[in-house]
Amino acid sequence: MYIVMIASECAPVAKVGGLGDVVQGLSRELETRGHAVEIILPKYDCLRYDLIHGLHITCADLWVPWHGNAIHCSVWFGFVHGRKCFFIEPHSQDNFFSRGNFYGYPDEALRFAFFSKAALEFLLKTNKRPDILHCHDWQTGLVPVLLYEMYQHVGMSNPRVCYTIHNFRHQGIASDNILAATGLQRPSYYHQPDRLQDNFNPSAINFMKGGIVYSNFVTTVSPQHAWEARYTDQSYGLGHTLYLHQGKFGGILNGLDYEVWNPEIDSLIPCRYHIGNLDRKYCNKEKLRERLWLRKEFKPIVTYVGRLDQQKGIHLIKHAIFYALQQGAQFVLLGSSPEAGINEQFWQLKRQLNDNQDCHLEIGFNEELSRLIYAGSDLILVPSIYEPCGLTQMIALKYGTVPIVRAVGGLVNTVFDRDYDLRPFHERNGYVFNQDSYQALESVMHRAISLWYNYPSEFCKLMISGMRYDYSWNHPGQDYLNIYQHIMQN
Repeated sequence: MYIVMIASECAPVAKVGGLGDVVQGLSRELETRGHAVEIILPKYDCLRYDLIHGLHITCADLWVPWHGNAIHCSVWFGFVHGRKCFFIEPHSQDNFFSRGNFYGYPDEALRFAFFSKAALEFLLKTNKRPDILHCHDWQTGLVPVLLYEMYQHVGMSNPRVCYTIHNFRHQGIASDNILAATGLQRPSYYHQPDRLQDNFNPSAINFMKGGIVYSNFVTTVSPQHAWEARYTDQSYGLGHTLYLHQGKFGGILNGLDYEVWNPEIDSLIPCRYHIGNLDRKYCNKEKLRERLWLRKEFKPIVTYVGRLDQQKGIHLIKHAIFYALQQGAQFVLLGSSPEAGINEQFWQLKRQLNDNQDCHLEIGFNEELSRLIYAGSDLILVPSIYEPCGLTQMIALKYGTVPIVRAVGGLVNTVFDRDYDLRPFHERNGYVFNQDSYQALESVMHRAISLWYNYPSEFCKLMISGMRYDYSWNHPGQDYLNIYQHIMQN
């Protein structure tokens, strides 16, 4: 099969969240299975150019029809961790991708409408005819619309579209004059409830809705989140659209790249280890304490690694810090927020706890420190309000760090409570709580910390159980191939 990924991110050169990891990891898995995969990305000025190998212009003269005129583009090619990537660079006063950041601009919808148009124009003009176009999130929601309303009539009738939604919260709400810029000239045709009209704002169009309506199959990033999107408010208004298209909608759990996240080969941790020599994990625990000036005592280390925003359960994270200390544990936090107010709250907490030798809050992000935290901690907290998939808990399991998670999204599909899950005891791998409350959080943390103190051999069994799980791209890779084959036959 010939598969083209069209996305706004690809790790590690353009990575804001889990989307970048998925594009890179899934592409690698599909290539390993013998399929031809190419990735199309914007050529941002803030790419990690040091991680792109052999970057050169492969198409110097691509003219993309736009607003009744055309924008001149160069298309660059380079390898990212062995993946074949094309980078589209428009030369126009709009400066779509030369702004110092990936996202965060008032004309966001226009930027990615142009990218979607340019990606298809590139495929058309270079005679690339993939079997599958795999598009990701709202930024590429117009790709299937443009393909089936325009490009299939000029020589691209072959590709079928798989559309993956990583986050329903951001949908690409815009005015319909953007459609005219792309060449979709009949606003009244597209501005209908069964096409692109936003479900809440009838005067706007919705890129993500267009992706759902026009794609051959739609996925989200875990089976549980697919259910939540259908039956709860976590689809942010797209529940009815998903109901109408339920026959082509499902959830596939994201994978984790064990070539990157693996304590046996991780070059960023002081002591590498595996199930057979778990004592070496505690070498990392000592190194973590030394680095963060934590007290060296017989105590578990509870951690939080990740973004600090409302989705992640800010109030629960704060409460967990003080409850862990009260229960005789140490607490380490590594994270930052896109919101200045939340960052300031945690800076205040950091100042308040500065003299406590059992606590360290690191406001910011540091890749090397994150690896040391995964390797050196005993328990890791993921108290999300919603979590489409989540990679934190999967990484923690691989590193023998027991996750404490809230029962939402992909957390439900990957972590199984030691005390209450119905599966066999040796398949349980962590702790799960349901309610978004301090009482529920305290109850689950008490169970976890008590096991560490009172039954160390049982805690060790729980660690090993987690390390044995395979959350690689092996299984989801096959699931996606099954979908590709299905839509090619229908």
